[in-house]
Amino acid sequence: MEESERLKAFEQVVLPHLDAAHNLARWLAGNDHDAQDVAQEACLRAFKFFGGFHGDNARAWLLTIVRNTFYNWLKKNRPAEIAGELDDEALAVEDVSVNADAMNLRLADAGVIRRAISELPVEFREMIVLREMEGLSYKEIADLSDVPIGTVMSRLARARKLLQKSLAGEFHTGGQV
Repeated sequence: MEESERLKAFEQVVLPHLDAAHNLARWLAGNDHDAQDVAQEACLRAFKFFGGFHGDNARAWLLTIVRNTFYNWLKKNRPAEIAGELDDEALAVEDVSVNADAMNLRLADAGVIRRAISELPVEFREMIVLREMEGLSYKEIADLSDVPIGTVMSRLARARKLLQKSLAGEFHTGGQV
């Protein structure tokens, strides 16, 4: 394929998914500046290796590249953020009784939820973003992350428990954003 044809095909197949790529990079990196660096590097890699793309899911392919680019960037720039598994005690959810009206008011504040997601360890944050925000299936996430489906389900369950614990703490203490 000649270079102009390759560029045209890349634009048609991959560029429609740039918003999803930047969204994933933003959630993983935690800020727009780093997300732009990661997304830009991922797009360059995607273009470089576009000749090898023969699948039918360009979005998942691009998000895989974004994810891999992010983890390479993370190892280089923030190695302390690469966390291990959390123990069961860290995942325990406090039983908090909350007035339903107060809970609805807190849930209405998307900032609280965004902050809770951003505070998750990166391997859990990525699962929530890919599943809940990007709508990928467990299989697509497993393929993208190169982990078994069971690991995807486990990480999602743990991420949800951590979010529940964080949000319950917000409701219980009446934490401010």
